Amino acid sequence: MTEIVSIPTLSGDGSFNAYVARPAGEAKAAILVIQEIFGVNAGIRRKCDKWAEAGYLAVAPDLFYRIESGIELDPDVEPEMARAMELFGQYKPDEGICDIEATIRWIRNEAGVEKVGAVGYCLGGKLAYMTAARTDIDASVGYYGVMIDQMLHEAKAIAHPLMLHIPTADHFVNAAAQRAMHDALDNHPKVTLHDYAGLDHGFATEHGDRRDEDGATLADSRTEAFFKQHLA
Repeated sequence: MTEIVSIPTLSGDGSFNAYVARPAGEAKAAILVIQEIFGVNAGIRRKCDKWAEAGYLAVAPDLFYRIESGIELDPDVEPEMARAMELFGQYKPDEGICDIEATIRWIRNEAGVEKVGAVGYCLGGKLAYMTAARTDIDASVGYYGVMIDQMLHEAKAIAHPLMLHIPTADHFVNAAAQRAMHDALDNHPKVTLHDYAGLDHGFATEHGDRRDEDGATLADSRTEAFFKQHLA
């Protein structure tokens, strides 16, 4: 079953929508799905639906609501990609972490699911890293997270397991940034990094030209095993 729910902000002065996919039976845990710069579009909703099919409660908050609610963009359509890049420039990740924290609280207090993991893509990959460093999330996964190399000083605050999927030909995250991530995180006891040789940004998207089937299947299988281990 899927629905749109309203989640109160941390400050209590407003609310934002989230797409929720519920499993057929009791949820084994919850997965907070963090959007790309394209909003909670068909691809993100499909991610949620697949987690629900696997027995998890899946929740994708509309993190762009402070700019405009209900944004859905297609990265394969040039004007929509341009709009997405504009939104990325306007978005404030520190506010986003507050909204992610509010979503975690909603999952635990209102949905009644205690164990919560987060998985994010692109901008959401960066936010997954920030979520691991700044919240009490039980486990986090980031796919092709951008600008993580600029936030490595926060790694010391990561107390719960974090996995990052890094395509080596990512045109948004260059080789120097990838090296910095490895240098800072390879020996971190809570962090696991996986490289995907020759793959580019967006390789695990559900729809569109960016998807690499083999790479997506491998990364998703690692994510599934990671959550099975750490959300049990």
